[in-house]
Amino acid sequence: MKVLVTGSAGFIGFHTVKQLLQEGFEVVGLDNINDYYSPQLKYARLKEAGIQQEKIKWFQPLQSTVNSNYRFVRMNLEDKQQLFSLFQSEQFDYVINLAAQAGVRYSIENPDVYVQSNIIGFHYILEACRYFPPKHLVHASSSSVYGANAKIPFSEEDKVDSPVSLYAATKKSNELMAHSYSHLYNIPITCLRFFTVYGPWGRPDMAPMLFARAISEGKPIQVFNNGDMERDFTFVGDIVDGVTKTMVAGFEEKPQYRVLNIGNGSPVNLMAFIEELEVGIGTKAIKNFMPMQAGDVPRTWASQENLERITNYKPQVALSSGIKEFADWYLEYSGQLAAHYV
Repeated sequence: MKVLVTGSAGFIGFHTVKQLLQEGFEVVGLDNINDYYSPQLKYARLKEAGIQQEKIKWFQPLQSTVNSNYRFVRMNLEDKQQLFSLFQSEQFDYVINLAAQAGVRYSIENPDVYVQSNIIGFHYILEACRYFPPKHLVHASSSSVYGANAKIPFSEEDKVDSPVSLYAATKKSNELMAHSYSHLYNIPITCLRFFTVYGPWGRPDMAPMLFARAISEGKPIQVFNNGDMERDFTFVGDIVDGVTKTMVAGFEEKPQYRVLNIGNGSPVNLMAFIEELEVGIGTKAIKNFMPMQAGDVPRTWASQENLERITNYKPQVALSSGIKEFADWYLEYSGQLAAHYV
C-alpha cells in the first residue's frame, strides 16, 4: 500500500512518515521546505529519514538512503500540474494531508500566504483526489476552529462558526470544502482536528520549544494570560498513532465524510506544563506574565469518544513521560540544532 504524506518535513509529518514505514507502507513524502521557520530544521528532519539536502531538486522524487520504501519530492501544493502528475504516476492508496501554513499569530501578520497555501493548495489536493481517487484522504484540521467556545470538552457537534484567527478560518473552510468534494465525488475523507501537539523535533514557534530553549539558556519565557491557560497537550507519538489508525479505518455508511477530534482528552494548566518542563530541563524558568494575545483562546479540551469508537485510539503517553522524552531529546540536540531554532 502506497501513502502520500504532505508536509513530510514538518513536525507531525516527519513522525507520521516514520510510523508508516515501521508499519510496512510505501511512502512518498511531499514538502515545499518553506522559510516560515528555519529550513535547516526541516532538512535535519529529512536527513534523519535518509533524504540528503544537497540532492533535493524541485519536482524530482528522491530515494531515501536508509529506507527503500521512502521517497521525497519538493513541491508546493499550489503546483497544480506537478501535483496532478505525481498523483497520476504514483496512484496512491492513501493520502495524509498535513501540509499547511501553520501558526495562529503569524496569520494575523501575513494573511495572504494562508489563503494561498491552506485554501488554494488544499483545493488542488481535493481535485487530485477527485481525478486519481485514493481509498481515503485524511486531512489535518485544527482545534482552533472551535474559537472561543465556552462549552467543554469540545465536541465535533459544537458550532464552529466564529473563528478568532484567519488560520482557524482557513481550517474551517477546508472542512467545508472536503465535505462538498466527498459528497459530490464520493471521496472518503476524514478531517482530524488536532489539539496541542508536543514532542521531539517540534516546531520552534510553539510554546514547548520556545520554553525549552529559553529555560536552558536562562532567558525569561512569556506566559500569556498570566498563566491562566489550559491546553490539551498531546504527545506526538499518540497523535501519529491516531492518524495511522484513522487512515485505515473504514466508513460504516455514506456519506463517507467525518470530522474527528484527536488529542489527549485531558487539559493541562500551562503552569503545570512549565513545571514539568523545568524538571526535564533541570532549571527553573524565569517567567514574564503577559496578557492574552490576539487570536488565542484560554482553553482547549478534546472530546474524542468518536475517534475512540472508530479506531480504538487511546493516548498512551502521560504528560510527565512525554515531557521527559521531549526534554531529553532537546538537551541532546540543542547544541546541534541551536542555529535552526531561530
